[in-house]
Amino acid sequence: MRRRDFIIGIAGSAAGWSLAARAQQPERMRRIAVLQGGGDRDDPRSQLSTAAFLQALQQLGWTDGRNVRVDYRWPAGGADKTRKYAAELVALAPDVILAVSITSLVPLLQATRTVPIVFVGVVDPVGAGYVDSLSRQTNLTIWR
Repeated sequence: MRRRDFIIGIAGSAAGWSLAARAQQPERMRRIAVLQGGGDRDDPRSQLSTAAFLQALQQLGWTDGRNVRVDYRWPAGGADKTRKYAAELVALAPDVILAVSITSLVPLLQATRTVPIVFVGVVDPVGAGYVDSLSRQTNLTIWR
């Protein structure tokens, strides 16, 4: 075997190993932060809404612990606790935050203007000044 053929063979093998190693990289773990509006984790309504949320994520291909991590906070106990949990969740640098009520949305808006916040349970977000319009919609499937 000629030296040149040997070197080309080794270089080709190394390039193949590098491609195989990159192909085996696990997909990026996404992070969702959820700030509940009240209650606590043991509340039956909280458990039902959490289960429904996880089921909907799974139907979209997102499984908690596999390709997405969901961090929850239940601020049963007042506004100070809600502000504290909002700051904690923002510090985790999630990809998106879910605000489950007006009481969780306001502290989140005070804590960040850079992390996208998806909210439910807010009656008139445009009239209250929380958003400029309802024309912008985001779908979690954009992560794929």
